[in-house]
Amino acid sequence: MSLTVCVAPANTVAYPNGGGHLWVYLHWALALKALGCRVIWLEGLDVDDNDTSPAGRRRRRGGAASDCVAALKGRLASFGLADTLALYAIGGGTVPDEVAQGCLDLNAAAEADLLLNLWHSAPAGVVGRFRRTAFIDTDPGLLQIWMTTGAVQLARHDLYFTIGETVGTPAARFPDGGRTWVHTVPPVYLPEWPCVPEALGGAAPPPYTTVAHWWGGTFEFNGTTFSNEKRASFLEYQDLPRCTPVSLELAVCLAEFHEEYRRLLEPKGWRLREAWDVTATPDAYRTYVQRSRGEFSCAKPAYISLETAWVSDRTLCYLASGRPAVVQHTGLSQFLPDAQGLFRFRSLDEAVRALAAAEADYERHGRAARALVEEHFDARRVVASVLERALGRQARSAA
Repeated sequence: MSLTVCVAPANTVAYPNGGGHLWVYLHWALALKALGCRVIWLEGLDVDDNDTSPAGRRRRRGGAASDCVAALKGRLASFGLADTLALYAIGGGTVPDEVAQGCLDLNAAAEADLLLNLWHSAPAGVVGRFRRTAFIDTDPGLLQIWMTTGAVQLARHDLYFTIGETVGTPAARFPDGGRTWVHTVPPVYLPEWPCVPEALGGAAPPPYTTVAHWWGGTFEFNGTTFSNEKRASFLEYQDLPRCTPVSLELAVCLAEFHEEYRRLLEPKGWRLREAWDVTATPDAYRTYVQRSRGEFSCAKPAYISLETAWVSDRTLCYLASGRPAVVQHTGLSQFLPDAQGLFRFRSLDEAVRALAAAEADYERHGRAARALVEEHFDARRVVASVLERALGRQARSAA
Protein backbone atom coordinates (compact mmCIF):
# COMPACT_ATOMS: atom_id res chain seq x y z
CA MET A 1 0.00 0.00 0.00
CA SER A 2 1.41 3.42 -0.92
CA LEU A 3 2.27 6.08 1.60
CA THR A 4 0.23 9.22 2.09
CA VAL A 5 2.47 12.21 2.72
CA CYS A 6 1.16 15.64 3.68
CA VAL A 7 3.31 18.58 2.55
CA ALA A 8 2.82 21.80 4.52
CA PRO A 9 4.24 24.77 2.55
CA ALA A 10 4.98 28.22 3.92
CA ASN A 11 1.75 29.99 3.08
CA THR A 12 1.60 29.72 -0.70
CA VAL A 13 -2.16 30.27 -0.65
CA ALA A 14 -1.67 33.88 0.44
CA TYR A 15 0.91 34.59 -2.26
CA PRO A 16 -0.76 33.86 -5.61
CA ASN A 17 1.82 35.92 -7.54
CA GLY A 18 4.82 34.03 -6.19
CA GLY A 19 5.61 31.60 -8.99
CA GLY A 20 9.11 30.94 -7.66
CA HIS A 21 7.86 30.58 -4.09
CA LEU A 22 5.44 27.88 -5.20
CA TRP A 23 8.24 25.94 -6.91
CA VAL A 24 10.01 25.44 -3.56
CA TYR A 25 7.20 23.08 -2.55
CA LEU A 26 6.30 21.73 -5.97
CA HIS A 27 9.72 20.06 -6.11
CA TRP A 28 8.81 18.09 -2.96
CA ALA A 29 5.24 17.30 -3.96
CA LEU A 30 6.08 16.17 -7.50
CA ALA A 31 8.91 13.96 -6.26
CA LEU A 32 6.59 12.35 -3.72
CA LYS A 33 4.05 11.71 -6.45
CA ALA A 34 6.73 10.22 -8.71
CA LEU A 35 7.76 7.92 -5.85
CA GLY A 36 4.22 6.54 -5.70
CA CYS A 37 3.01 8.49 -2.68
CA ARG A 38 -0.41 10.01 -2.34
CA VAL A 39 0.19 13.73 -1.74
CA ILE A 40 -1.82 16.15 0.39
CA TRP A 41 -0.98 19.86 0.16
CA LEU A 42 -1.90 21.48 3.50
CA GLU A 43 -2.47 25.23 3.76
CA GLY A 44 -3.45 27.38 6.71
CA LEU A 45 -5.85 30.29 6.21
CA ASP A 46 -6.01 33.35 8.43
CA VAL A 47 -9.68 33.12 9.38
CA ASP A 48 -10.91 34.93 12.50
CA ASP A 49 -14.42 33.83 13.46
CA ASN A 50 -14.49 36.42 16.25
CA ASP A 51 -13.91 39.33 13.88
CA THR A 52 -17.29 41.05 13.54
CA SER A 53 -16.01 43.90 11.39
CA PRO A 54 -17.23 44.22 7.79
CA ALA A 55 -13.86 42.91 6.61
CA GLY A 56 -14.18 39.91 8.91
CA ARG A 57 -17.67 39.16 7.65
CA ARG A 58 -16.41 39.36 4.06
CA ARG A 59 -13.64 36.86 4.84
CA ARG A 60 -16.13 34.43 6.33
CA ARG A 61 -18.28 34.71 3.21
CA GLY A 62 -15.26 33.90 1.05
CA GLY A 63 -14.09 37.14 -0.48
CA ALA A 64 -10.38 37.35 -1.27
CA ALA A 65 -9.66 34.02 0.45
CA SER A 66 -11.78 32.13 -2.07
CA ASP A 67 -9.91 33.84 -4.92
CA CYS A 68 -6.55 32.82 -3.42
CA VAL A 69 -7.68 29.24 -2.92
CA ALA A 70 -9.03 29.06 -6.47
CA ALA A 71 -5.74 30.46 -7.82
CA LEU A 72 -3.71 27.91 -5.87
CA LYS A 73 -5.91 25.04 -7.02
CA GLY A 74 -5.45 26.19 -10.59
CA ARG A 75 -1.66 26.26 -10.17
CA LEU A 76 -1.66 22.78 -8.62
CA ALA A 77 -3.96 21.41 -11.32
CA SER A 78 -1.29 22.14 -13.92
CA PHE A 79 0.89 19.53 -12.20
CA GLY A 80 -1.75 16.88 -11.53
CA LEU A 81 -2.23 18.01 -7.94
CA ALA A 82 -5.69 19.59 -8.22
CA ASP A 83 -7.34 17.29 -5.68
CA THR A 84 -4.55 17.44 -3.08
CA LEU A 85 -5.38 20.75 -1.39
CA ALA A 86 -6.41 20.65 2.29
CA LEU A 87 -7.28 23.72 4.35
CA TYR A 88 -7.38 24.63 8.03
CA ALA A 89 -7.95 27.87 9.94
CA ILE A 90 -4.72 29.10 11.50
CA GLY A 91 -6.45 30.57 14.54
CA GLY A 92 -8.51 27.45 15.16
CA GLY A 93 -11.71 28.76 13.64
CA THR A 94 -13.68 27.39 10.72
CA VAL A 95 -12.80 27.77 7.07
CA PRO A 96 -15.88 29.23 5.31
CA ASP A 97 -17.79 26.70 3.22
CA GLU A 98 -17.44 28.90 0.15
CA VAL A 99 -13.66 28.77 0.52
CA ALA A 100 -13.34 25.12 1.51
CA GLN A 101 -15.49 23.81 -1.34
CA GLY A 102 -13.70 20.97 -3.12
CA CYS A 103 -10.86 20.89 -0.58
CA LEU A 104 -9.91 18.40 2.11
CA ASP A 105 -9.98 19.40 5.77
CA LEU A 106 -7.46 18.96 8.57
CA ASN A 107 -9.04 15.72 9.76
CA ALA A 108 -8.48 14.14 6.36
CA ALA A 109 -4.93 15.51 6.11
CA ALA A 110 -4.01 14.20 9.56
CA GLU A 111 -4.63 10.63 8.40
CA ALA A 112 -1.40 10.87 6.39
CA ASP A 113 1.50 8.58 7.25
CA LEU A 114 3.85 11.56 7.45
CA LEU A 115 3.72 15.33 7.67
CA LEU A 116 6.58 17.04 5.83
CA ASN A 117 6.37 20.54 7.26
CA LEU A 118 8.26 23.34 5.51
CA TRP A 119 6.69 26.21 7.45
CA HIS A 120 8.35 27.14 10.73
CA SER A 121 5.19 28.90 11.94
CA ALA A 122 2.81 25.96 11.49
CA PRO A 123 0.68 25.83 14.68
CA ALA A 124 1.67 23.20 17.22
CA GLY A 125 -1.95 22.09 17.46
CA VAL A 126 -1.91 21.27 13.75
CA VAL A 127 1.47 19.53 13.73
CA GLY A 128 0.44 17.49 16.76
CA ARG A 129 -2.48 15.96 14.88
CA PHE A 130 -0.15 13.84 12.73
CA ARG A 131 1.18 10.40 13.71
CA ARG A 132 4.64 11.11 12.29
CA THR A 133 6.21 14.50 11.54
CA ALA A 134 9.37 15.85 9.95
CA PHE A 135 10.35 19.50 9.68
CA ILE A 136 12.39 20.88 6.74
CA ASP A 137 14.43 24.00 7.55
CA THR A 138 15.08 26.20 4.51
CA ASP A 139 16.39 29.22 6.48
CA PRO A 140 19.51 27.69 8.06
CA GLY A 141 21.19 29.72 10.75
CA LEU A 142 18.45 32.32 10.76
CA LEU A 143 15.83 29.89 12.01
CA GLN A 144 18.03 28.52 14.79
CA ILE A 145 18.75 32.08 15.99
CA TRP A 146 15.06 32.97 15.86
CA MET A 147 14.28 29.85 17.88
CA THR A 148 16.93 30.73 20.45
CA THR A 149 15.67 34.29 20.87
CA GLY A 150 12.03 33.21 20.99
CA ALA A 151 11.11 35.00 17.77
CA VAL A 152 9.93 31.65 16.36
CA GLN A 153 8.20 28.94 18.38
CA LEU A 154 8.84 25.87 16.27
CA ALA A 155 6.37 23.08 17.00
CA ARG A 156 7.74 19.73 18.16
CA HIS A 157 8.40 17.23 15.37
CA ASP A 158 9.77 13.71 15.30
CA LEU A 159 12.70 14.66 13.08
CA TYR A 160 14.34 17.90 11.96
CA PHE A 161 16.02 18.36 8.57
CA THR A 162 17.99 21.40 7.41
CA ILE A 163 19.56 22.48 4.13
CA GLY A 164 22.40 24.19 6.05
CA GLU A 165 25.56 22.10 6.02
CA THR A 166 26.88 23.45 9.33
CA VAL A 167 23.63 23.54 11.33
CA GLY A 168 23.98 21.54 14.54
CA THR A 169 27.67 20.83 13.94
CA PRO A 170 30.79 22.14 15.74
CA ALA A 171 31.41 24.38 12.70
CA ALA A 172 28.18 26.31 13.26
CA ARG A 173 28.49 29.99 14.15
CA PHE A 174 25.13 29.95 15.93
CA PRO A 175 23.21 27.70 18.39
CA ASP A 176 21.12 24.73 17.33
CA GLY A 177 17.86 25.99 18.82
CA GLY A 178 17.60 22.97 21.09
CA ARG A 179 17.04 20.46 18.28
CA THR A 180 19.07 17.73 16.61
CA TRP A 181 19.41 18.47 12.89
CA VAL A 182 19.85 16.12 9.92
CA HIS A 183 21.27 17.60 6.73
CA THR A 184 19.47 17.31 3.41
CA VAL A 185 19.94 19.21 0.18
CA PRO A 186 17.06 21.13 -1.42
CA PRO A 187 15.44 19.12 -4.24
CA VAL A 188 14.80 19.97 -7.88
CA TYR A 189 12.23 17.92 -9.78
CA LEU A 190 14.21 17.38 -12.97
CA PRO A 191 11.40 16.16 -15.31
CA GLU A 192 9.84 19.63 -14.96
CA TRP A 193 13.24 21.35 -15.21
CA PRO A 194 14.96 19.92 -18.30
CA CYS A 195 18.22 21.21 -19.69
CA VAL A 196 17.14 23.49 -22.54
CA PRO A 197 19.24 24.98 -25.36
CA GLU A 198 19.70 28.71 -25.35
CA ALA A 199 17.45 30.57 -27.77
CA LEU A 200 19.42 31.82 -30.75
CA GLY A 201 18.88 34.58 -33.27
CA GLY A 202 18.93 37.67 -31.04
CA ALA A 203 21.23 40.62 -31.64
CA ALA A 204 22.93 39.92 -28.29
CA PRO A 205 22.92 37.13 -25.71
CA PRO A 206 20.14 37.32 -23.12
CA PRO A 207 21.04 38.73 -19.70
CA TYR A 208 22.11 36.99 -16.55
CA THR A 209 19.07 37.38 -14.31
CA THR A 210 17.68 36.56 -10.91
CA VAL A 211 14.33 36.77 -9.10
CA ALA A 212 14.30 38.28 -5.62
CA HIS A 213 12.52 40.03 -2.81
CA TRP A 214 14.19 43.27 -1.85
CA TRP A 215 13.38 43.63 1.84
CA GLY A 216 13.45 41.41 4.93
CA GLY A 217 14.37 43.58 7.88
CA THR A 218 17.09 43.04 10.47
CA PHE A 219 17.41 41.07 13.70
CA GLU A 220 19.73 41.12 16.71
CA PHE A 221 21.67 38.26 18.24
CA ASN A 222 24.44 38.40 20.83
CA GLY A 223 24.99 42.08 20.22
CA THR A 224 25.24 41.71 16.44
CA THR A 225 22.73 43.10 13.95
CA PHE A 226 22.04 40.79 11.03
CA SER A 227 20.45 41.99 7.80
CA ASN A 228 17.88 39.79 6.10
CA GLU A 229 17.60 42.05 3.04
CA LYS A 230 18.74 41.24 -0.48
CA ARG A 231 18.65 44.99 -1.13
CA ALA A 232 21.67 45.56 1.12
CA SER A 233 23.77 42.99 -0.71
CA PHE A 234 22.82 44.10 -4.22
CA LEU A 235 23.55 47.74 -3.44
CA GLU A 236 27.12 46.72 -2.54
CA TYR A 237 27.42 45.41 -6.12
CA GLN A 238 25.49 48.18 -7.84
CA ASP A 239 28.53 49.16 -9.95
CA LEU A 240 29.06 45.63 -11.31
CA PRO A 241 27.55 46.30 -14.79
CA ARG A 242 30.23 48.96 -15.37
CA CYS A 243 32.91 46.30 -14.79
CA THR A 244 31.64 43.57 -17.14
CA PRO A 245 30.28 43.38 -20.69
CA VAL A 246 27.70 40.81 -19.53
CA SER A 247 24.09 42.05 -19.41
CA LEU A 248 22.50 41.93 -15.96
CA GLU A 249 18.80 42.01 -15.09
CA LEU A 250 16.92 41.88 -11.78
CA ALA A 251 13.30 40.76 -11.44
CA VAL A 252 12.38 42.16 -8.03
CA CYS A 253 9.14 42.69 -6.10
CA LEU A 254 9.31 46.48 -5.68
CA ALA A 255 5.70 47.64 -6.20
CA GLU A 256 5.52 51.39 -5.52
CA PHE A 257 9.31 51.58 -5.05
CA HIS A 258 10.07 50.34 -8.58
CA GLU A 259 10.65 53.79 -10.04
CA GLU A 260 12.95 54.81 -7.17
CA TYR A 261 15.26 51.85 -7.70
CA ARG A 262 15.00 52.05 -11.49
CA ARG A 263 16.42 55.59 -11.31
CA LEU A 264 19.22 54.34 -9.05
CA LEU A 265 20.23 51.14 -10.85
CA GLU A 266 19.45 51.55 -14.55
CA PRO A 267 21.99 54.39 -15.08
CA LYS A 268 24.61 51.98 -13.72
CA GLY A 269 23.71 49.36 -16.34
CA TRP A 270 21.16 47.14 -14.59
CA ARG A 271 17.86 46.29 -16.20
CA LEU A 272 15.05 46.20 -13.64
CA ARG A 273 11.85 44.17 -14.03
CA GLU A 274 8.88 43.88 -11.68
CA ALA A 275 8.89 40.22 -10.59
CA TRP A 276 5.10 39.93 -10.59
CA ASP A 277 5.07 40.95 -14.26
CA VAL A 278 7.40 38.16 -15.39
CA THR A 279 7.33 35.35 -12.79
CA ALA A 280 3.84 35.35 -11.25
CA THR A 281 3.00 31.75 -12.19
CA PRO A 282 5.13 28.59 -12.01
CA ASP A 283 5.20 28.40 -15.81
CA ALA A 284 6.17 32.06 -16.18
CA TYR A 285 8.91 31.66 -13.59
CA ARG A 286 10.33 28.63 -15.38
CA THR A 287 10.21 30.41 -18.74
CA TYR A 288 11.99 33.45 -17.29
CA VAL A 289 14.78 31.30 -15.85
CA GLN A 290 15.22 29.24 -19.00
CA ARG A 291 15.31 32.27 -21.30
CA SER A 292 18.15 33.74 -19.24
CA ARG A 293 21.83 33.40 -20.11
CA GLY A 294 22.50 32.37 -16.51
CA GLU A 295 22.00 33.64 -12.98
CA PHE A 296 23.77 36.43 -11.17
CA SER A 297 22.58 36.89 -7.61
CA CYS A 298 23.63 38.19 -4.24
CA ALA A 299 22.65 36.51 -0.97
CA LYS A 300 21.12 38.04 2.12
CA PRO A 301 23.91 39.40 4.35
CA ALA A 302 22.81 37.09 7.17
CA TYR A 303 23.40 34.02 5.01
CA ILE A 304 26.89 35.28 4.20
CA SER A 305 27.76 35.98 7.84
CA LEU A 306 26.44 32.68 9.18
CA GLU A 307 28.31 30.55 6.60
CA THR A 308 25.91 27.62 6.36
CA ALA A 309 26.69 26.90 2.68
CA TRP A 310 23.08 27.82 1.92
CA VAL A 311 22.09 27.52 -1.73
CA SER A 312 18.84 28.78 -3.19
CA ASP A 313 16.37 26.46 -4.90
CA ARG A 314 16.13 29.24 -7.49
CA THR A 315 19.84 28.88 -8.29
CA LEU A 316 19.34 25.13 -8.64
CA CYS A 317 16.59 25.76 -11.21
CA TYR A 318 19.04 27.78 -13.31
CA LEU A 319 21.64 25.02 -13.00
CA ALA A 320 19.12 22.31 -13.90
CA SER A 321 18.23 24.29 -17.03
CA GLY A 322 21.89 24.18 -18.11
CA ARG A 323 22.52 27.79 -17.12
CA PRO A 324 25.69 28.76 -15.23
CA ALA A 325 25.10 30.59 -11.96
CA VAL A 326 27.29 33.27 -10.37
CA VAL A 327 26.15 33.73 -6.78
CA GLN A 328 27.52 35.07 -3.53
CA HIS A 329 29.57 32.72 -1.34
CA THR A 330 27.74 31.48 1.77
CA GLY A 331 30.35 29.20 3.31
CA LEU A 332 32.54 26.22 2.57
CA SER A 333 30.65 23.25 1.15
CA GLN A 334 31.30 19.55 0.76
CA PHE A 335 29.82 19.49 -2.74
CA LEU A 336 29.09 23.02 -4.03
CA PRO A 337 31.86 24.09 -6.43
CA ASP A 338 33.22 27.62 -6.59
CA ALA A 339 34.07 27.76 -10.30
CA GLN A 340 32.52 24.91 -12.30
CA GLY A 341 29.02 25.59 -13.58
CA LEU A 342 28.33 27.23 -10.23
CA PHE A 343 30.59 30.19 -9.36
CA ARG A 344 30.58 31.59 -5.81
CA PHE A 345 32.11 35.02 -5.31
CA ARG A 346 33.22 37.02 -2.25
CA SER A 347 34.02 40.39 -3.81
CA LEU A 348 33.30 42.59 -6.82
CA ASP A 349 36.53 41.51 -8.50
CA GLU A 350 35.65 37.83 -8.01
CA ALA A 351 32.18 38.42 -9.45
CA VAL A 352 33.68 40.07 -12.54
CA ARG A 353 36.13 37.21 -13.02
CA ALA A 354 33.39 34.60 -12.51
CA LEU A 355 31.17 36.13 -15.18
CA ALA A 356 34.13 36.28 -17.56
CA ALA A 357 35.03 32.66 -16.86
CA ALA A 358 31.43 31.50 -17.41
CA GLU A 359 31.32 33.32 -20.75
CA ALA A 360 34.75 32.09 -21.86
CA ASP A 361 33.61 28.45 -21.87
CA TYR A 362 29.85 28.81 -21.69
CA GLU A 363 28.78 25.43 -23.08
CA ARG A 364 31.11 23.50 -20.77
CA HIS A 365 29.86 25.37 -17.71
CA GLY A 366 26.26 24.81 -18.79
CA ARG A 367 26.90 21.07 -18.92
CA ALA A 368 28.65 21.20 -15.54
CA ALA A 369 25.68 23.08 -14.08
CA ARG A 370 23.23 20.38 -15.15
CA ALA A 371 25.57 17.59 -14.04
CA LEU A 372 25.87 19.11 -10.55
CA VAL A 373 22.10 19.09 -10.08
CA GLU A 374 21.72 15.58 -11.46
CA GLU A 375 24.37 14.29 -9.07
CA HIS A 376 23.32 15.99 -5.86
CA PHE A 377 19.85 17.60 -6.11
CA ASP A 378 17.63 15.19 -8.08
CA ALA A 379 14.35 15.49 -6.19
CA ARG A 380 13.41 11.84 -6.48
CA ARG A 381 16.59 10.73 -4.75
CA VAL A 382 16.59 13.59 -2.23
CA VAL A 383 12.97 13.07 -1.20
CA ALA A 384 13.35 9.29 -1.11
CA SER A 385 16.25 9.74 1.31
CA VAL A 386 14.18 12.07 3.51
CA LEU A 387 11.33 9.53 3.57
CA GLU A 388 13.77 6.75 4.42
CA ARG A 389 15.15 8.66 7.38
CA ALA A 390 11.76 9.96 8.51
CA LEU A 391 9.92 6.63 8.29
CA GLY A 392 12.63 3.98 8.19
CA ARG A 393 11.37 0.48 7.48
CA GLN A 394 7.87 1.72 6.72
CA ALA A 395 9.19 3.75 3.77
CA ARG A 396 11.20 0.81 2.43
CA SER A 397 8.27 -1.60 2.57
CA ALA A 398 5.96 0.86 0.79
CA ALA A 399 8.39 1.69 -2.00
